[in-house]
Amino acid sequence: MSFSFQVLHNDDTTSARTGLLETLHGRVETPVFMPVGTQGTVKALRPDELRSSGAKIILGNTYHLYLRPGHETIRKLGGLHSFMNWPGPILTDSGGFQVFSLAKLRKIHHDGVMFQSHIDGSRHFLTPQKALEIQEALGADIMMCLDDCTAWPATPAQAEKSLGLTVSWARMSRQAKTNPDQALFGIIQGGTYPALRRQAVEQIVPIGFDGHALGGLSVGEPVKTMYDLTEEIAPLLPAGKPRYLMGVGTPEDIVQAVSCGMDMFDCVMPTRSARHGLLFTNKEKIVIKNARWREDHHPIDETCDCYTCKNYSRAYLRHLYMAGEILAMVLNTIHNIRHYMRLMEQIRAAISESRFAAFKKDFTNKK
Repeated sequence: MSFSFQVLHNDDTTSARTGLLETLHGRVETPVFMPVGTQGTVKALRPDELRSSGAKIILGNTYHLYLRPGHETIRKLGGLHSFMNWPGPILTDSGGFQVFSLAKLRKIHHDGVMFQSHIDGSRHFLTPQKALEIQEALGADIMMCLDDCTAWPATPAQAEKSLGLTVSWARMSRQAKTNPDQALFGIIQGGTYPALRRQAVEQIVPIGFDGHALGGLSVGEPVKTMYDLTEEIAPLLPAGKPRYLMGVGTPEDIVQAVSCGMDMFDCVMPTRSARHGLLFTNKEKIVIKNARWREDHHPIDETCDCYTCKNYSRAYLRHLYMAGEILAMVLNTIHNIRHYMRLMEQIRAAISESRFAAFKKDFTNKK
C-alpha cells in the first residue's frame, strides 16, 4: 500500500491539526488546498508554475476526462501524471458532482447514472464500478466513490433517498477497487440534516476507506449551515484518516473548516476568480477592472511573494485585463493560487505552534 496518513500536531484550543499524506507520487502536508485541474490542466497555468506556487496535489475530473480524451487513451499514454506532465499527487473526483450539476442531462438509477454528454449528446451509463475503472486507468493517487450529491433544498425524504444511493454505491465502489497503490475515499452525504449526516458516518466508515469526505456542501445552503454541519460531523470521522471538505471554498470557509478538524480542500474559486479579474489579498479583494487601479504602481499585494506581485503593478494588470490579453489570466491565476498556498502555509505554521485560535481571530478581524 503506497498511501498513508499520520497526524503530526493537534492544536491546543481548537480541533485543527497538521498531518502528512504519503502517496506514490510524493508527500503532502495538511491542511492542504488542491487546485482544480478539471480537464487535465489547471486553467491558465503550466505545471511548473503550479509547482512554483507551492501546490503539491491537484484535482482531476473523472467525468470530463472520461468523455474527452477518454480514460483508455490516457492509460495508453502513461496515465494522467505523464499525460499532463504533473509529477505530484492527483486526486480525482468520481463524476458525482456532475451528476448533480448537469441534472437536466441525467437520470439516476439504483445502480448508476445514465447521462447525456454535454459535448455531443451521446449517452453513457456511469456505475460505481465504472467510476473506479476510469480512475484506476487515470492513475489517480486518491480516488473518490461515486455518490449522489444531495441538492439543496431537499426534503428529509429526498435527502434520505439520496443518502441510501450514496451508501449503496460506496459499498460497490469498495468492492470494485483493484489497485492497492491507489487510495479510495468514502463520501458522507445527508443534505442539511444532522441526523442523516450522522447516519452516513455510521454506515460509510465501517466499509473501510482510506479517508473520508464531506460532500453536498457549498451547493447553495446558508454558509452558517455549512459551518454548523462541518463542526458537528468532522469529529465523528476517524481521527487517523484524512478528512476532505469537497468543493470548499473561500479563504474564510477554509479557516473555519480547519478549526473543525478538516484536512483537505478544493475549489475552482481562485482560478475562476482570476480569469474574471477578482484578486485575493490579505485585506480587500481587488476587482482589477476598476478605474481606481489605472495608475496604481503597487503590486496586487505587497506581502505576496508570487511572480506576479514581484514584477507587475496593478495598473499593468488592469491594462492587460481591459485589453483582453491572455497574459492577464495567467498572471492573475499565478497570484490567486499563490495566495491560497500562502494561506495554507500560514495555517499549518499556526497549528504547529499551537496558536491557531489566535491566527483565526486575527484572520477574521481583517476581513
